[in-house]
Amino acid sequence: MVLDEALMDRPHEFARIFLHELFHFIWVRLGNRRRRSYEDLLIRERAGGELGWSADMRKAALAAADRTERTKKWREYACESFCDTGAWFASAIARHPEYTLPVAARGRRRRWFVELCKSAELRF
Repeated sequence: MVLDEALMDRPHEFARIFLHELFHFIWVRLGNRRRRSYEDLLIRERAGGELGWSADMRKAALAAADRTERTKKWREYACESFCDTGAWFASAIARHPEYTLPVAARGRRRRWFVELCKSAELRF
């Protein structure tokens, strides 16, 4: 993982980006059942917006068939969404221009992450 030194002058942005990258390591270790559970959450969500640029960009490029067929584009979106959501969940950053997901959907994602933390004995 390489982070731009200029981020050191922007501690909130550094934290957000660092946490996002850290959550990539968590994603690959979740196992299929938990990854599918997160994907199911996304499918039920049917909301616009996201909790970071990387997920938002991928979400905007999805076609309906990507979800139903679980294409590579869908799986990459799910991963980026998980990492952006994880960074949002684990940080103390309440507001950011990239946080465009509606409040109700944020609440559902927060509950999913709380359950993940309980079941995996994770602490943030």
